[in-house]
Amino acid sequence: MSTPTLKGPYWVTVRQHRRAARALSALTAAGLAAVAALRLWAGAPGPEGPFAFPTRAYNLLRLCMEYAGTGLLLLPLLAGAFVAGPMTARELESGTWRLALTQSTTPRAWLGAKVLVASVVSAVAAAALVLVYRLGWTRVSSTYQLTWFDRGPYESTGPVLAAYCLLGVALGALVGQLVRRTVAAMAVTGLLTGLVMLALGALRWSFLPTQTRTIPLGGNTTRLMPPDSLMMDTGLITSSGARLPEYACFERTRNMGDCPADLNVTAWYAEFHPASHYWPTQLIETGVVLALGAAALYAAFRVLRARRG
Repeated sequence: MSTPTLKGPYWVTVRQHRRAARALSALTAAGLAAVAALRLWAGAPGPEGPFAFPTRAYNLLRLCMEYAGTGLLLLPLLAGAFVAGPMTARELESGTWRLALTQSTTPRAWLGAKVLVASVVSAVAAAALVLVYRLGWTRVSSTYQLTWFDRGPYESTGPVLAAYCLLGVALGALVGQLVRRTVAAMAVTGLLTGLVMLALGALRWSFLPTQTRTIPLGGNTTRLMPPDSLMMDTGLITSSGARLPEYACFERTRNMGDCPADLNVTAWYAEFHPASHYWPTQLIETGVVLALGAAALYAAFRVLRARRG
């Protein structure tokens, strides 16, 4: 859909904010070029053999992926702040929204055009940036702070990032009408979006039940969990089935593998999320976020109807 085919408030909205859209496109293209170059460099044959990573390139790619994962967490906040401020509150604050109403446009169409344009741009940009991030992340995944369950890589490698962007757009449309001050609306929207991301980030590993595995007390504890699993809890099991803390024996004997007889410890246990829980968790969280975004958008149009008909 190109700009000439747009009509009415949609054409106006795109024209008003075309610079921001171009900047976002340029950022995505620059990110793709940088990540592709780093990945090719990191995958080039090294001095130690055809499968060795050049240390400098690999470390640089890891560093970029760490910062990029953190940076992409800000994308939903920025999307919400932009809708709340420049797209909504600024027009209400200055009164320029009334000009749109003189062009046979209803308040509902005025807000709907802004929400639709912002939603499409945010979702497409998020999807593109996720693909760019995954291009580099797959080369350095399963390393420290870059595993599938770490905050940053988790959000930046799946559909949940686009869902959070849509939530930010919906919150921006609501807060922009309630606050009607550009800077204040941007700050409030960014704060609310960030709080939702923090809350769901703390709850996401309770969406699915954990798996449990046990091994005899003298067994190899490295075999408690499959590789790349997220450990939720670990400890000791007694002959009666009771669970004890991980360091229950160590506190008494100063030896992790030596347990006093009176404790009757027979095995180790671990509760964990395997890597196969990644996509189900992503889809559940995406659904929750989209539901919250739909509720915020409904509230935004209710406020619009109550205040402007």
